[in-house]
Amino acid sequence: MNELIEIKQHDGIAQVVLNRPEAYNAFNYEMISQLAGKLTALASDNSIRAVVITGNGKAFCAGGDLKWALDYSDRPAGAFHTLAGQFHLAVLEIRRMPKPVIAAINGVAAGGGFSLALACDFRVLEKSAVLRQAYTSSGLCLDGGGSFTLPRLVGYARALEIAAFDKPISADRALEWGLATKVVEDQQALEEACRLAGKIARRSINSFAWTKKLITDSFNTSYETQIENERAALEACADHPDGQEGLAAFSQKRKPQFGMK
Repeated sequence: MNELIEIKQHDGIAQVVLNRPEAYNAFNYEMISQLAGKLTALASDNSIRAVVITGNGKAFCAGGDLKWALDYSDRPAGAFHTLAGQFHLAVLEIRRMPKPVIAAINGVAAGGGFSLALACDFRVLEKSAVLRQAYTSSGLCLDGGGSFTLPRLVGYARALEIAAFDKPISADRALEWGLATKVVEDQQALEEACRLAGKIARRSINSFAWTKKLITDSFNTSYETQIENERAALEACADHPDGQEGLAAFSQKRKPQFGMK
């Protein structure tokens, strides 16, 4: 099997590289299946404290491979049903992963690549990078959780505008609209994303995991349920070695050393 997804590890940070540059990293079934599988493995790997996703070549990800879908034996509808199943496994792993996931967007992120970027916790864009939902220009609709994440990032009206008119979104506009965490010079997205990942990795990953879960789940729970979830999570954090270390460091007026136990 070709390595359409490459994994590079350094100092507890895993770089997940989409590796189909000749197709602008558009994913076919083989590629998206590899991505889902490798994200699942990274989620349970305790030696990995943060994940950075980027693309090899000129693009981050051009989304689903439409040529592959058109050549699929069971018509395009069957192709998208099959492809979306694996794609959704991948984005669910990102959303459920108890560690930070950062997209280093080194070029165009369109269609499924747009939704993949939105699924990540943070997005670092190079100045020349462009976001584009792209689906509706091909007579399709958003998938990969894009219809969930987009309005929560930019609001209902702007999300519908993005979907209806499909205008390319520049890096600066993405930052203005809350779609980007940071914009950097070209060729620097991966370095900056790894720097941010390292910064979070030196903090309490247990604390980050609970906070990410609480914020993610808040969209589907009542206020009463949410605050009860907060109480249970707070108790779990206080009982964890990171919580014990953080409280001891506060009491002793020193910098905490998380993840040492």
